[in-house]
Amino acid sequence: MIIDGEAMVTPAVLEAMANTRDARLREVTAALVRHLHAFIREVRPTEEEWEFGVDYLGRIGQANSATHNEGVLFSDAVGVSTLVCLLNNGATGVTETAAALLGPFWRDNSPKVEDGGSIVRGPTPGPRLFAGCQVLSGGKPVAGARVDVWHSSPEGVYENQDPGMADMNLRGQFTTDAEGRFRFTSVKPAGYPVPTDGPTGELLRAQERHPFRPAHLHFLIHKPGLKTLITQVFVDDDEHLESDVVFGVTQALVGGYVKGEGPAPDGGEGEWWSLDYTFHMEPGEARLPVPPIQ
Repeated sequence: MIIDGEAMVTPAVLEAMANTRDARLREVTAALVRHLHAFIREVRPTEEEWEFGVDYLGRIGQANSATHNEGVLFSDAVGVSTLVCLLNNGATGVTETAAALLGPFWRDNSPKVEDGGSIVRGPTPGPRLFAGCQVLSGGKPVAGARVDVWHSSPEGVYENQDPGMADMNLRGQFTTDAEGRFRFTSVKPAGYPVPTDGPTGELLRAQERHPFRPAHLHFLIHKPGLKTLITQVFVDDDEHLESDVVFGVTQALVGGYVKGEGPAPDGGEGEWWSLDYTFHMEPGEARLPVPPIQ
């Protein structure tokens, strides 16, 4: 089709893609073109703005590394990651499952830890945390499930962000027992700013948005025959619960952290916290996601 005016561009592109054999690819790319072209017609970018936009997308890719995924971070910061999560897990993120976004810091090879063991692998000052959790499906215990746990330090950084922190610090992989339970000790996580030294930080500053996430633990629970559960559990009183920079907080994921009184469960002294939380899984595909970082 020879183009004769801007109105012909969209139908020409759609016609060129109409013979795509993969039906889902044809559906997705056609919708992308229709919406993207409608967006361009609505905002009518100048050529200089278009050049900036194309460069910005390129810089998102260039900011990726073995320890950082800027593409996931950008998707999180504009709410796309949470939207995809909720569309696939019920309107509120809760069917039988309390689901949340994966985030950019999961590693697929965290060390296996015995039940009740610690995921602190080096000096990590902060209040101790004693977690006791259970995994259910249809009200019955889920035994033999793989549970990945990871979280930020009390200083608000993940181990891959801090060269002074021990490798795999505050990460561990557990297996649920016959009652679907797993237990571990760690330190209480802190809220933290997402990385702002790349294109996503540039966007947040331009929009005058803060970069903070409320304090939370990450969990990934995997068992054949059940839909893999990816979720987060947020500290009850964090100041950024209602303004999470990545829009990841749902009501079902807030709570369960209790400040301890008296000696800690291990007999130690000082400030300590406990977490008691029950996870619910549903039948479905047991699929591990692609790790955002290596």
